[in-house]
This record gives sequence, C-alpha cells and structure tokens, in this order.
Amino acid sequence: MIRSPFLYLLITLLLFSCTEKTAIPIDNKNVKEEAFNLREKGITQLQQKNFNSAFYSFNKSKIIYEKIKDSANIVYNLIQMASIQQINGDYYGSKETLTEALPYIKRKDIYSASINNFFGIADKELAIYEDAVFYYKEAINDCTDSISKQSPLNNIAVVYILQKKYDKAILILESILDKKNLDSILSSKSKSRITDNLGFAYFKIGKPDKGLFLMNESLKLRTKTEDFYGSIESYLHLAEYYSKTDTKKSNDYAKKAYDTATKSNSIDERLRALSFLISNGSEVKYGQKYISLNDSIIKVRNNFKNKFAKIKYDSKKEKDENQKLRLEKIENELSLQKARYQRIFFIIGLLSLFFLLLYLRKFYQNRNRIEKIKTAYDTETRIAKDIHDELANDVFHAITYTQTQPLTIENNKETLLQKLDHIYSRVRGISRENNDINTGPNYPDNLKEMLSTYNSNQTNVIINGIEKINWDSVEDLKKIAVQRVLHELMVNMKKHSGASIVVIKFENTSNSLSINYTDNGKGCEKSKIIKNGLQNMENRILSNKGTITFETEPDKGFKVKITMPK
Repeated sequence: MIRSPFLYLLITLLLFSCTEKTAIPIDNKNVKEEAFNLREKGITQLQQKNFNSAFYSFNKSKIIYEKIKDSANIVYNLIQMASIQQINGDYYGSKETLTEALPYIKRKDIYSASINNFFGIADKELAIYEDAVFYYKEAINDCTDSISKQSPLNNIAVVYILQKKYDKAILILESILDKKNLDSILSSKSKSRITDNLGFAYFKIGKPDKGLFLMNESLKLRTKTEDFYGSIESYLHLAEYYSKTDTKKSNDYAKKAYDTATKSNSIDERLRALSFLISNGSEVKYGQKYISLNDSIIKVRNNFKNKFAKIKYDSKKEKDENQKLRLEKIENELSLQKARYQRIFFIIGLLSLFFLLLYLRKFYQNRNRIEKIKTAYDTETRIAKDIHDELANDVFHAITYTQTQPLTIENNKETLLQKLDHIYSRVRGISRENNDINTGPNYPDNLKEMLSTYNSNQTNVIINGIEKINWDSVEDLKKIAVQRVLHELMVNMKKHSGASIVVIKFENTSNSLSINYTDNGKGCEKSKIIKNGLQNMENRILSNKGTITFETEPDKGFKVKITMPK
C-alpha cells in the first residue's frame, strides 16, 4: 500500500479552507433594551396623539427587533403602526404594513386575530365589504376566548348594517347580548356599542320604538361611564332617527355629536354631524364648515400618508446604509483573513506540488518496473510455448529420422537437411518476433521483410500500399503495435488457416491509419475464434485507441480490419 505525503498535506489544506468565517457579534442585551425603550416611547406618543412621532418610534423599534429576530415584538410594532395609519385615514398604507407582519405569524393567537381584524376595518372603510367580513371571520377563528371574539362579531354586524342586511346584523348582536354572565364577559363600552348598533338596526327594519329604546339605553350607559367618544355614535344614530319626524331633535343630537367630536378631534364624525345639519336645512354656515373641514382633512391625511411613507423609506435607507457599513467592516476583516490564508495556501501548495511530483515519479517508476517484469514474463512464456509446441516436435522428428533412416542414401540425407533448415527458420522466426522493433526510417522495409518471410510454395503473401504510408507521422508505440499484431496474424494464418493467398492492404488518411487483412483460408465460426492470440491483438490495438474487427465464416476465409489514429 502506497502512502503519499501529498495526501496528508491535502487534508491539512482542506481543514484550513473550512475555517469558519464569523460575523461581528451583536450585543443582544443592549439591543433588546434599546428596542424596548423605543416601543414604550411609541406607546406614550400614541396616547398623546403624536402620531408621526409614535409611528417613527414603533418603526425604529421594529427594525431593531428584526436584527435579533424577535417575531412577537416585530408583529406588535407593525400592528401599532397599522392602527396609527388607520386613525389617520391611510387604509391602503395600513394594509401594506399588516402584510409585512404576516411572515412572522406561525400560529393562531391574539396577534393573528388582531391583524385580521385590522384588515377587516381597512376594507370596511374602503367599502370592500365582502373582504371585510372575510377578515373579521378569520379574526374570530383566531381568537382564543369568548371575550376577544365580541369585537370582530360586532364589526361584522356593522358591515351588515352598511350593506342594509339588518336582519343578519340583529341576529349577531342579539346572540352577543344573550350570553350568560354578560356583565363579566363584556365591558361597559362594548355592551353600549352593541346595544346602540342593535337599536339602530331595529330602527332600520321598521321597529322604531324598540330601536329608540335600545339607542337611549346605550346613550345612558355611555354617559354614565363617561365614554364620550362612544356617545358620538349614539348622537349620530339618534340624529338620523329623528331626521324624518322631528328636525329640531335631529339637529340637537347632530350639534351634540359635532361638539363632542370637535373635543375628541374626531374629524369623520364631525363631517357626519355636519351632513345631518345640512340635510335638515340648517344655516348656510354648516355647509361652509363642511367644505372647509373636508378640504382640510384631505390635505392632512395626504400629508400623514406621505410622512408615514417617508418614515418607512428613510428607515429602510438608514438600515441599508448601516448594513452596508457593517458588511464593509466584515469584508475588510475577511480580506485580511483571506490574505493570511492565501499565503498559507501558497506555501502548502508549493510543498504539496513538490511531494506530488516525488510521489508520481515513484509511482511511475514502480509501474514501469512492474510492466517490464510482466512483459518479460509474457515473452518468456510465449517463447517457451513456441519451443515446446513447435521446435521440440521438429527436433524430435529429426532425431527419430536419423535413427530410423540410413543417411548414406542421398535422398535421406537431403530430407534431413530440409528438416534441419526448417528448424533453423523456425528459430529465426521466434528470435525475430521477440527482438526489439526498429521504428526508425527502415521501419517499412523491416515490416515488409517480416511479412514476406511467410511467402512459400503453398502461400502467396501480397502487400499493397505500405510505401504510401507516411510512417514518420505515426507514433513509435503504434508502429510497434502494428508489427506485433500483423506478426500474430501471420502466425495464426500459418498454423490454422491453410490459406493460399494473403492480402495485406495499407491505407492512409490525414488522421488515421487503416490496415485490411484478408486470406482465403478455412475460416471458422466467429463464436469459435481462438482467443489467445487474437485477444493479444485486441488489447494492443485498444491500448492505442484504435479499433479491430474480425469477419470469418467456415470455408469463407478470414478478414481483419484495423483502424488506428496516428
């Protein structure tokens, strides 16, 4: 077993190349603290209605949480950002923000329910009612308790009221109010909101008394609990209730809604209150207020949309720049490491190449020695077989002849001389077969002479085209292979064929050499070709990237075609 030092160096090289390239570590504790402080700051700013500042803080917190892959806080910040956008009328922007949160949702929980509920609110405000109902239902499926289901259920009822599907809305709202232990399940705000919507739905289906009773009950509860924002909706519903029957009462409720909405800075509700006052034929000033307020709110909301988009864009730009700087720092460190590794690899490469060359030299020396030993053994075996099979028999017959025949008779003496001459020719043939082949300028003449020795009274050997071959363009190894193969063919013919005519034709192309051998001997079944000598021929030709094919049938001669690249 050959153990190469090159192999050990290669393993060492691979171990060096597998050294881990580590990025700059992040101090998670400080990062978490910074992200948490920004989130709390955003909550405070949202409570103070500083919407731009709150949006900025939540967005900044979200980006930092992304670095440490804190999915829950990423989603929380995105939901807060979407709610701020909805408060300021940016419903399409809020849907984009909510979509950012979806990849972080891995299971149904309060966050997934909240996201679907906000999707529903956005589509409701955009009058995409069917989609809104779909998202509210998804929110209900994601809720983990009966309390959290009440808000999306009420929202579905509100959409049905907007679609004038009052019966469906009543069924949902009644089902909520019929719950046992209602006071412990619903907060006062939720109960008053559901009661008000139920009363408004009864009013719309033609049950004004029941509707008025429920709406008044809701307003009383809202006043008692100081739910001023919720009372705006009660005033607006009552303003609509009295708009056909009592204009004064309708205007009173509309003015109350307007005043309360103004204090709460609720622009949409102020506009709805003004629309009732205008439709009831009140002073022209309300019309002017409506136009002025509507124009103002459009500008403000567009301004908010642009600011939200700019905050996101600036944050992304800052994030990309920070990431770029961080990557540049990492790349600089890696470049220094790479330079060090390159020097190590270069030295190891030179040493590896040196030991590889030593290894290959030793390997080829061993292989050549083994091949020479094998060749010598094969040659000796072949010579021994020829001597045993042919010469030993001829010598034995010659000796027997001298012992049984009187040599004083001239004819017997002549016969013995012929036998001895034949033995001498056989010895020369064996010697010639195993001699080194001269591949120099005399190669074609020597080859022709070798083939011509098989001419006899019984066999006529015809050689065509040998002089036309440019033998100088043929490699020496291929010349040796050609002569050995042709010699084996001639020996095979002499032993087995009994041919009277042998034709050997040489053909030359720019890239290859072709030799066609044909004799008119006995031939044989192709499956019964004696493989010993023929196998040697195949091996010689194939080892030189050539091809050899045999064609033979009983009493139809023997054909061989050899093609070999130069």
